[in-house]
Amino acid sequence: MRTRARAAGPDKGADPPPAAGPAPGTGSAPGTGPAPDRPRRLYGDSGLPDRVFRGVARGGGGLVLAVMLLVGGFLLYRAWQALRSAGLGFLTTAAWEPDAGHFGIAAVITGTVLIAGVAVVISVPLAIGTALYISEYAPPRLRRTLISGVDLMAAVPSVVYGLWGLFFLQGKVIGLARWLSTYAGWFPLFRVDGADPHDPLASATVYTASTFVAGIVVAMMVTPIIASIIREVFSQAPVGEREGAYALGATRWGMIRSVVLPYGKGGMIGGTMLGLGRALGETIGVYLVISPVFAIQPHILQSGTSSVSSLIALRYGEATKFGMSALMAAGLALFLMTLVVNFAASSIVARSRSGATAE
Repeated sequence: MRTRARAAGPDKGADPPPAAGPAPGTGSAPGTGPAPDRPRRLYGDSGLPDRVFRGVARGGGGLVLAVMLLVGGFLLYRAWQALRSAGLGFLTTAAWEPDAGHFGIAAVITGTVLIAGVAVVISVPLAIGTALYISEYAPPRLRRTLISGVDLMAAVPSVVYGLWGLFFLQGKVIGLARWLSTYAGWFPLFRVDGADPHDPLASATVYTASTFVAGIVVAMMVTPIIASIIREVFSQAPVGEREGAYALGATRWGMIRSVVLPYGKGGMIGGTMLGLGRALGETIGVYLVISPVFAIQPHILQSGTSSVSSLIALRYGEATKFGMSALMAAGLALFLMTLVVNFAASSIVARSRSGATAE
């Protein structure tokens, strides 16, 4: 019993048990508990070349935005006098007599939209067909030649296309314009006022210098640009999906219809909108072909039309101080319209498969 009691009791020579306290490294006061875990901040030095590249890229993007804002601000500053004088009538008036206080962009905006619309309707099917042939059907050697040729066509100055339209195209397109007005004149766009399409002795000048001729000229300018963009998107269609379509028994056209065209839908829309932006701002090619008329003229086959860019080129040399402000206001309207088109194209492309892959 004496031995059992000694074993059960405390050992007088043993060290006392340690007092309860904070765990080492926690830094908390006694009785408050351990400190909560905190995420550790990671830092990685990417190196001087990456930092320089990042800075140059940010600076380039910021410079582009700054230049765009400066251009818009300059146009607004120079156009403010005319805009304050005309008010909302600037958007609804068709005449252009700034010194008499009677001016507006209704006619030139209508002509600009019609010319660009004709150009897009003609150029988009041609560009899609060209891009499909180059990317899917052309032999490799011919493909490189066609790519170089299309890129060179995009670099041809617009004055060359304008001279081609003035001296060659106008005489060749009269027969087509007469045929369209004869059999499709019931449609308002194809009606020609003051001309009898069934009279063989009727003057052909009513069909020259028209929106239709200007639209064909602009279509030849924007087709290479649209075709280059669409071809680049078509060539990036996933190889696995192409081979999978062939493995399931699809023909080449079936593969294009089920893989290439759906994948390149964003590129087709983006290229079309980019070509539309170019068509809206075309100056010399349109100026050489059209016969300026400052009235709303919705008949594309009839002689006489106008555009914002051709208006500025026509009236710049003889404009007074107030007339120059009115021209700046017209340029501001064209600038804003082009920005809206380009931003809409960017948003559409960004939501597509091809746009998401390109990013």
